[in-house]
Amino acid sequence: MDNAEIETFAAGLRGEVIGAADPDYDEARSLYNGMIDKHPLLIARCEDVADIIAAVNFGREARLPIAIRGGGHNGPGLGSVDDGLVIDLSMMRGVRVDPATRTVRVGPGCTSGDVDHATHAFGLAVPFGIVSTTGVAGLTLGGGTGYLTRKYGLTIDNLLEADVVLADGSFVTASKSENPDLFWALRGGGGNFGVVTSFLFQAHPVKMVFAGPIFWDARHARDIMRAYRDFLPNAPEELGAFVGLKTVPSMDPFPREAWGQRACAVIASFNGSEEDGRRAMAPLIDKLPEPFFNWMSVMPFPAMQGLFDGFFPKGLQWYWKGDFVKDLPDEAIDIHIAEAAKAPSELSLMHLYPIDGAVRRVGKNETAWVARDATWSMVIAGIDANPQQAGSLTRWGRAYWEAVHKFNPGGAYVNFMMEDEGEARVKASYGDNYARLAAVKKQYDPSNLFHVNQNIQPAD
Repeated sequence: MDNAEIETFAAGLRGEVIGAADPDYDEARSLYNGMIDKHPLLIARCEDVADIIAAVNFGREARLPIAIRGGGHNGPGLGSVDDGLVIDLSMMRGVRVDPATRTVRVGPGCTSGDVDHATHAFGLAVPFGIVSTTGVAGLTLGGGTGYLTRKYGLTIDNLLEADVVLADGSFVTASKSENPDLFWALRGGGGNFGVVTSFLFQAHPVKMVFAGPIFWDARHARDIMRAYRDFLPNAPEELGAFVGLKTVPSMDPFPREAWGQRACAVIASFNGSEEDGRRAMAPLIDKLPEPFFNWMSVMPFPAMQGLFDGFFPKGLQWYWKGDFVKDLPDEAIDIHIAEAAKAPSELSLMHLYPIDGAVRRVGKNETAWVARDATWSMVIAGIDANPQQAGSLTRWGRAYWEAVHKFNPGGAYVNFMMEDEGEARVKASYGDNYARLAAVKKQYDPSNLFHVNQNIQPAD
């Protein structure tokens, strides 16, 4: 590729095109996961749909591998690609709330915090994740689980339509009435089918919540995990609560006497009054010993969404492994506790996010996301600021996952999978829906232009 081609492409974009010779190249190519270092040929910072169409056409015609970056929070670094084109949507962060219909139009570069800020003024929220820096696009296309999931479903269950630029550069809208096969595939099938330029979500009444973390000494972890397992099916759906094996961070505001101590945590958010929230938590809390701390209190929902942002800034070392979890027998709990105790850093963790309630009221084949009969989505994450820890984080994450995987059905939430998971894991994550996804892929992206993702191969 010669400079003239690149200059012509750049001249036609409203946004900027960044190459290796530009002074801000290193900052522009940096990823959320500091363990991953990629060197794209070009980064196209798109400002509108016309820019996206031009970028897709340029990348296809130049035969460049293309990566799509939305909010930039992708764990395995699939928002970038070596020697290819990054279509960067981070400038497209518009949010428009319609309080009459309780719908929200969201740009593809938005984080969930951007949307929470806009919707909170109207007493509304969209079911997203648990960290406000998470990109809406990747979260949604992968499925989307968080504090509101038990009551209102996955993020994709609240997606009403999406505007998409396809591999041939054409522009379509996907919804239940327009291109319904594409709409089906977008809801959990990842970035395999095109570049989403706009999302329309259904929002729900959420304003103040009774929420926060509760940490216990890890010596109580077996009792806590068993109690949580038995408590969850009967808990009101207004309560979103996940359990984790963690370490108390050695920093304020955590109690100094607990710094660095292994812990078992329940982190919960109740969409309702403090009185009702305490009543909802009582069957769990009343059975358990005194915690290190219980910081559940009344707060605005966006505050809960952003509560842990400061612990996970861009650039940390991350190694992720995930699984869908159907059952949590006592034997599995004991292995979890033993493996978590070997964590190589204070930030390393294991979380189990609930998949029940409203999620199960959608059929397994109604969206691409198939794990409607799971009970939790598990993530094991080795995390540290020190690049020299990368090897130990990876080894710990893999060993932990291998120890507990035998208890689990086989697939995983695609947003908790690294780049090297392989085709078998992708197929297992979609189960019976994979064949239909492959057929939709063949229809909308037959040459597999969009393959820098947890890739679905076009059907033969």
